[in-house]
Amino acid sequence: MRTTGDHDEAWYDDAAGPVARPYTMTRGRTRSDHGQLDVISLVVARPAVPAAAQLFPEQARILERCRRPLSVAEVAAALDLPLGTVRVLLGDLLGTGLIEMHEPPTLSGRPSMELLEAILAGLRAL
Repeated sequence: MRTTGDHDEAWYDDAAGPVARPYTMTRGRTRSDHGQLDVISLVVARPAVPAAAQLFPEQARILERCRRPLSVAEVAAALDLPLGTVRVLLGDLLGTGLIEMHEPPTLSGRPSMELLEAILAGLRAL
């Protein structure tokens, strides 16, 4: 990074180019309008994106990567962005109908007996 003291240079990295802060991508929002998205919820892009869609480059990358189901955490890792930022971007895409979210199956917030038995069997095998 340049360090000549110019105020604008703090926003520029020679190797990476201009740097955009995560809050600029979310317009200062820290929460999605569609609630708190679980980190293990699966995201899948819908097949057709309207040509007139106004997307941030990060949202276009989300749509490209989510042709197959990915968790919210995997999307954040793939884009190298903070989880909160990705949740807001996903909420926007969900609101425009460009993605589908699939919540993990739960029964009243408790794991099933089969799952607990499988975990126990795995632990015993160690």
